[in-house]
Amino acid sequence: MEKRIIPFSPPDITEAEIAEVTEALRSGWITTGPRTKLLEKKLAEYCHTNKVVCLNSATAAEELNLRILRIGEGDEVLVPAYTYTASAASVIHVGATVKFIDFQKDCAEMDYDAMEAAITEKTKAVIAVDLGGILCDYDRIYQAVENKKSLFHPENEVQKALGRVAVVSDCAHGLGAKRRGKMAGEIADFTSFSFHAVKNFTTGEGGAVTWLSIPGIDDEEIYHRYQLLSLHGQSKDALAKTKLGAWEYDVVGPWYKCNMTDIMAAIGLKQLERYEGLLARRYDIIRKFDAACDELGVMHLTHMGADFCSSGHLYLTRIPGISEKQRNEIIEKLAELGVAANVHYKPLPMMTAYKEMGWDIRDFPNAYDYYHNLITLPLYTKLTDEDAEYVTECFGKIVKEYI
Repeated sequence: MEKRIIPFSPPDITEAEIAEVTEALRSGWITTGPRTKLLEKKLAEYCHTNKVVCLNSATAAEELNLRILRIGEGDEVLVPAYTYTASAASVIHVGATVKFIDFQKDCAEMDYDAMEAAITEKTKAVIAVDLGGILCDYDRIYQAVENKKSLFHPENEVQKALGRVAVVSDCAHGLGAKRRGKMAGEIADFTSFSFHAVKNFTTGEGGAVTWLSIPGIDDEEIYHRYQLLSLHGQSKDALAKTKLGAWEYDVVGPWYKCNMTDIMAAIGLKQLERYEGLLARRYDIIRKFDAACDELGVMHLTHMGADFCSSGHLYLTRIPGISEKQRNEIIEKLAELGVAANVHYKPLPMMTAYKEMGWDIRDFPNAYDYYHNLITLPLYTKLTDEDAEYVTECFGKIVKEYI
């Protein structure tokens, strides 16, 4: 077969996005302005929620979620051991303590029984990670926090209004995913999305947060709080200050700078117009990969079922019977054939920063077992049918040497 070059996850940018960015540049609004506000409105409609805040990254969104909940020193947050560092780093940034939870055996979701058992008087939030764009079992998570409700000690008005441990979704991969008739964004108490260049929906960098309305707490108040936290604690953004005589503003807290720009939002507005088509193309490729993996006897994520549909963000495979060393050899052999593969993820207790905090991967055997034979295949909307066939042919040829 003739060699092809298959990158891992290039962005799908068309002339529509380029034209919208050009218009934004010509408009004079290149920081947070009307396009950012419009994207927030359209994303809220898409997610079936009342409000969305667009930011410069999902990492910022995750941290601000915890700050809205007033989580900090002395508090604990439960996080799956198998995730990207942003899920745990946001907890550390606010001064709280991370408690890692192992995966279920041969399942890309945390062990919900272990999660429930880990809830104590100090627990203020559970962060669920929707790996690959497949939504977690939020019904089980809500059941767990309700079961432990008697241990919850609220320390501020938002926590009192919730009356239990907060359910927070790291849905960086999952914009557009659905479960039991609900969209990603309308399930967890707080949900963050990533719009990084490798994501299904991109603004280059960027992210967003949405939340479920909390009885007794005004959504506008929460929205305003996000605005303060994301723009130096400044009481007015640049758009508000353009009104006649409205130059004056206050700084109500020494906070952060993580707002989205209108240049980024311009890309997002056109991506959102195209998004259902982008998802459909991902599903087409996933079906081709599923057929090839099933024939090989290679395990893979299930992206579609009777009551759920993922965003199709990542195609994770697990090759039975191989070692971590052999997995790495397969990735190298794929690279030699022009196919860029990856691993999502190396569990955090294996990373230097978290090992130095005292975490040991031996305490998370299911997370390590899931990782050691995992290969993520390239999955993106510009992948042609011929490219997809080349990927599966190369993958099959190499994997047969090992199983």
